[in-house]
Amino acid sequence: MSVSNPRPSEEWRKEPGSRLRGSRPLDQLKIQAPCVVAVPGSGFRLFYTAIGPAKPFSVCQGYILSAFSDDGLTFHPEPGIRLPPTPEVPHRALRILAPTINRTADGRWRMYFESRGAADRPTVIGSAVSDDMLNWEHEPGIRLEGFRGLGGPRHVCLPDGRSRLYCFAVESCTEDTAEGIPDDGDSGTGQTRHSVISAVSDDGVQFEFEAGYRLRDRRFEYDSAGITAADVIPPRSEQSQWTMYFSAWQNVPQGTHVPPHPSQDPDAANNGLSQDFAAASIASDLAGFRSRIFTARSADGLNWDRGACVVAGAGYDSDEFDAVHAEDMSLIRLDNGTYRMYYAACDSQGNWTIGSATNDRSDRVH
Repeated sequence: MSVSNPRPSEEWRKEPGSRLRGSRPLDQLKIQAPCVVAVPGSGFRLFYTAIGPAKPFSVCQGYILSAFSDDGLTFHPEPGIRLPPTPEVPHRALRILAPTINRTADGRWRMYFESRGAADRPTVIGSAVSDDMLNWEHEPGIRLEGFRGLGGPRHVCLPDGRSRLYCFAVESCTEDTAEGIPDDGDSGTGQTRHSVISAVSDDGVQFEFEAGYRLRDRRFEYDSAGITAADVIPPRSEQSQWTMYFSAWQNVPQGTHVPPHPSQDPDAANNGLSQDFAAASIASDLAGFRSRIFTARSADGLNWDRGACVVAGAGYDSDEFDAVHAEDMSLIRLDNGTYRMYYAACDSQGNWTIGSATNDRSDRVH
């Protein structure tokens, strides 16, 4: 399969091997959407979305697990599920994914996540709290909802003490709103577009949308299937800029048939797809889509200018671990001032892992 590929800049260098692979009944079918946190004292904890045969109930589509590392390179899975979906709550009945974590004013930890129920319900952003990052309790209600769905949240602490969530918003897509890219009903994604929006909060619980869009999708060939995540690093001084890293999906070649993703199939629970969610999901992933990671810059965190592609695989004919997909990144600042990026990666055989890359200089990030 031939799909054009932008050449990544040399700003980021991939580190050899994978940081994490599915290795147990809880995660051996698919892992994705990492979030890295520095553990007080020492070490790193990597939270990630997973699915495996040990899922807690038959139609479960994913949950949050964790792994620990002393050096940020070799991670060891931690026992148990950090946060599962709850079948009795409609907006989080089937899947919890894409965590982002911050420290609260009272010293606890708060996790925001994309929350999915039945396919006919819009996705929303939920939250949970923990004293130790291992035992989590769902918080009542919904932190953020709107559009035709929200997902891929990333939390940022603002200089004035408020919180900001960046996430993607799902909207209806027509030829007019797609800015010249026609709605291809056979592509599986032509009916919607995914752009980055934001919301702010004084207390981390009640959020209000900020006007406008942070980034619109379908601006160029490589985001023709939408933007799925955006991690943001605020400036460290008044003279520096905000930096965003975002994952963009390229649509399939015209006329390509994409099998429906099981999370978007209203009859999934009745036709067997939920029993083999990972296989159906991976089949959709490999049907001709590509995802890559790009950068953007901003003076105020609201108005963004796109930059270069920074991480991308070589394509369907490559043996690279991120040949087809590189997405859903999470960044952490290292002691030497540079950054490490963890990201979800998929090879040409449909194997999902967590990879990493580092940048050469801290001034290239902020």
